[in-house]
Amino acid sequence: VDAGPKILWSTSVGMGSSSIVTANGRAYTMGNQGDTEAEETDTVYCLDAETGEVIWTHSYSCPLIPKYYEGGTLSTPTEDDERVYTLSKMGDLFCLDARTGKVLWKRQLNRDLGFALPTWHFSSSALITGNQLILNMGSAGAAFDKRTGELLWENGKGPCGYATPVPAHIDGKDCVVICGADSILGVRITDGGLLWRYPFFNKHKATTGDAVVAGNEVFASCAYGRGCVKIRISGDQVTQVFDNTVMRNLQSCSVLWKGYLYGFDETRLKCIDFENSDEQWNEKGMGKGSLLMAADGRMLVMSDNGELTIARANPGAFEVLAKTRVLPKTTCRTAPVLSNGLIYLRNGRGDLVCLDVRK
Repeated sequence: VDAGPKILWSTSVGMGSSSIVTANGRAYTMGNQGDTEAEETDTVYCLDAETGEVIWTHSYSCPLIPKYYEGGTLSTPTEDDERVYTLSKMGDLFCLDARTGKVLWKRQLNRDLGFALPTWHFSSSALITGNQLILNMGSAGAAFDKRTGELLWENGKGPCGYATPVPAHIDGKDCVVICGADSILGVRITDGGLLWRYPFFNKHKATTGDAVVAGNEVFASCAYGRGCVKIRISGDQVTQVFDNTVMRNLQSCSVLWKGYLYGFDETRLKCIDFENSDEQWNEKGMGKGSLLMAADGRMLVMSDNGELTIARANPGAFEVLAKTRVLPKTTCRTAPVLSNGLIYLRNGRGDLVCLDVRK
């Protein structure tokens, strides 16, 4: 097994699970710092994607809230047309100038707009489609004008789920698929109208992995004993294809590749047939990890304690190509990011590394 790629640069970005997003040579992420509760602060970082140097930061007061985990930021920044959109776990929604970090507009979704905080607080990242910014917020999503922050539509202010909305074209309709607190929901993009729903929840009402959409089929998974489901949509009719416990995604999402799903069933990496959920193989030793699929069919698998495995997506066997420790032994629940030949990885403590896999 190869020793793996070399570290290009490393930095520290504070406590949190926020992933990294890149655009126009810049990398964006978030983290929380502060020695006392009164000093706890979220910071949005804009880094040079090649060197890790800080271009700008934007900070605001926000509690760490280590609720059965180390705490810190949850959602990931979204870049669109030289603007960066971020959401704090307490509901601070910002639109920032991507070049300077200047605040262009902001909204407070909990205190000002009345959206209820779920148990582990807001964690949805922003989905930009057209002029709309859509969040997993309230009972079945909410949309804002990306230019002004004006609320365009919402579906009630009740507690939301934790996954990010997934854009889809199902049964001839443009929609977003949202894993809500107690259902998988199909919501019309234009006005937020509810197209269909399927009851799906666990005892914590915590579905954290994003839905996987393929044609008119939707797969969702969650842990704490619930498992996974695949449904088929036709008009407003929802048909269950399978519903079992073969895949229980905790904090990461499953990935669909050439008819097979790869994902973490709690502490085991598994490959299952997307058609019927039949298990092809399972592999232990990576804890409650996460994964990313590259365009050439290689998987970047991050263990929950900072070890990176590069493997080939193969329903026949778990085929390891390289393995290397890239982060200190501390909890890592953020999926790897691959952009322009660079891999970005971070742990809950805020250690961030960039690996060079350009050939």
